[in-house]
Amino acid sequence: MSQVLNNTVVKEKSISELKSKLENQDDFILLDVRTENEVLVSKITEDFIHIPMNEISSKLSQINNNKEIVVYCKSGVRSAKVCEYLMQNNYSKVYNLKGGIIAWAKEVDPNMFIM
Repeated sequence: MSQVLNNTVVKEKSISELKSKLENQDDFILLDVRTENEVLVSKITEDFIHIPMNEISSKLSQINNNKEIVVYCKSGVRSAKVCEYLMQNNYSKVYNLKGGIIAWAKEVDPNMFIM
């Protein structure tokens, strides 16, 4: 599945695909681009990198471009924009988490509080 932003095709991962990657302990980067306050309230796992969307350009060097990267936010909108930015900066294995943490809560953890 994919979506198009400004003529850039953004590939997506479903919630079930991410859940499987986490359960299998696959080697990939889970990148949370939400605000600090959002992260304090809820997170998908403890093993993730947090770089708020507005800091991505200044912290690009912290993201290994040789690994697969799954980017998420609250609903998938900010993370899609970050995916587009990463791809424009020569990151090729980049995926947006379809539906963001809202979809994760709905499908995996209905008790999760989302801010």
